Amino acid sequence: MNPTLGVMKNRLAEIILAKSFQYRDNPPFTLASGRTSNYYFNCKPTTLDPEGMNLIGRIIFAILADTDVSAAGGLTLGADPIANALSLISYQQGKPIKSFIIRKEVKEHGTKSAVEGDVRPGEKVVIIDDVITTGGSTLTAIERAREAGLVVERVVTLIDREEGGRENIIRQINRVESVFTRSDIMSLYEEKRGI
Repeated sequence: MNPTLGVMKNRLAEIILAKSFQYRDNPPFTLASGRTSNYYFNCKPTTLDPEGMNLIGRIIFAILADTDVSAAGGLTLGADPIANALSLISYQQGKPIKSFIIRKEVKEHGTKSAVEGDVRPGEKVVIIDDVITTGGSTLTAIERAREAGLVVERVVTLIDREEGGRENIIRQINRVESVFTRSDIMSLYEEKRGI
């Protein structure tokens, strides 16, 4: 790993731990999937933080630097700040990757499009998500992107909760990468607490 990339990942992990991670022995958190858990990731405080956005954009750009994807996006709201951070950093690095949004609900007026942004059928794209648990929202995003004629090359997530979501997504697309796993963040959490 590039030493600078390693430094950026370490700093981003610190921000996630400080702003976006909670652990409780009791009561457990109820997740979007309906499951309960002792730990919870709310990535918005990190993905909407100026330093967090910069780090996320730079790290994901490094992951995608050798690809020929032209756009990145996913199901709103989790993917939006990540895709936008990537788009800005990619432009600054001279290899622009556009961002797009996939609506949760298709609007009933105008073009009635599920995908918003300057993307066209046939473009190679990456689907972005902040957290995967079961993979449900990521799979919805893949399906809607494909319905819009986009060629989904891979999936990149900020955090994989390691609860089967990655495996579910791999059934649809074989390239799934995560910046961090739950184990990565839990290790840092335990290290900070001296466990």
